[in-house]
Amino acid sequence: MSVLVQMAIFPTDKSESKAKYVSKVIEVIRNSGFSYQLTSMCTIIETSKMSEALDLIGRCYQVLEEHGCLRVYSSINFDIRPNHKDRINKKVKSVEEYIGEVSK
Repeated sequence: MSVLVQMAIFPTDKSESKAKYVSKVIEVIRNSGFSYQLTSMCTIIETSKMSEALDLIGRCYQVLEEHGCLRVYSSINFDIRPNHKDRINKKVKSVEEYIGEVSK
């Protein structure tokens, strides 16, 4: 199974720049061992089970809570597909087959 998660999560009760807090979230994701892509607006993560994705999202929130964030905004989308894997890369390659290399 492939569970693609598109997630943006950050505190709304802290400074205008969110990089300090987003970096804490990215550390959690990086240390999870799951494939991920950081973009300027969100992070895309691929897990093999929904329970893994939900657990990781919980840990991302927890690290913000541990850093004193009292109000957290989160936007999360899932694309779940049984009997597939490595869609975090394959979906991009599929588009590139039509138009050539794209920015990643």
